[in-house]
Amino acid sequence: MSTDQLAGIAAQLYGTAFDGFVPARAEAAKELLAASAPTPETRALAAEVRTLPKPSASAWAVNMLARRRPELLAGLAELGTAMRRAQDSLDAAALRSLGRERRTQLAAAVDAAREAAAQQGRAISGAIATEIEETLRAATADRGAADAVCSGRLLRALSADGVDVVDLDGAVAVPGAPGPVTGLKAGPEGAAKGPPPAGKKAEGAGAKAGAEERTEPRLRAVGQRRPPGPSALERAQAALKEASGAARGSRGEEHRTAAAQKEATEQAEALAAEVTRLAKELAAAEERLREARRQRESALTAARQAGRAADRDRRREGLARERVLRLGDTPAD
Repeated sequence: MSTDQLAGIAAQLYGTAFDGFVPARAEAAKELLAASAPTPETRALAAEVRTLPKPSASAWAVNMLARRRPELLAGLAELGTAMRRAQDSLDAAALRSLGRERRTQLAAAVDAAREAAAQQGRAISGAIATEIEETLRAATADRGAADAVCSGRLLRALSADGVDVVDLDGAVAVPGAPGPVTGLKAGPEGAAKGPPPAGKKAEGAGAKAGAEERTEPRLRAVGQRRPPGPSALERAQAALKEASGAARGSRGEEHRTAAAQKEATEQAEALAAEVTRLAKELAAAEERLREARRQRESALTAARQAGRAADRDRRREGLARERVLRLGDTPAD
């Protein structure tokens, strides 16, 4: 049975929609046996195809990322190499800077994985996004994990503790076959440097270029765990320094946000008291306004009554004057 044939079929299957994997796998095996006289090798290949595992939702999303945005995975692989070099040299300042860069790249990669999954009609939940981020973080901690992530045939989520190598047992389908990210070149530290020369076959995400070969061909022996090297303790100490620096920064940020929250709370309470005071003053002013309006109505009523009384008095006065005048013009008997 040809590994290349199985890898080619697997590449197509692991690039399908999540819900379409099982029927696509069955159809692929059926097509292999559709020949009038399938050979024993063909039957064996069909059997291998039928046993290809369906990936988890998070692994499927990472596979979509490997096909649609391979440059993001290549960048994470390069960043992981730089971080391991900084750990080896106990460069705490470089580790802090690279740690910040990793957070930025991880966020961008998770967003891209969400977008790639959405293009296949599947939404990524918060829990799956967490698994994706943890898997991509593992790719920066271990070169073998980076190869697995870049293969496009990842089967499950990965995790790293920052000290030991990542457990890759059963993590990749068809280990050793090339994946979508074939433009990576393994340098002395397994760094992704550039495309392999013509005629050389890329293996996983770290291709062999010229006389330079990978020092950790992990995808050809998935599940084999190398013991920590002599610098494991030093790397752990450097990781501790990085974590301590990050923790100090987080505590400082926590204190700043707590102070800002306290100030905002005090300001809100002061404004609430001011609003209460103004509301009371407004209520009192409204009551005075109502009283003034009542007095105005009373005054208007009194003014109208006084006007009518003045009119009556003027008419009586006029009538009395006319009577006096008539009586004055009438001769006495």
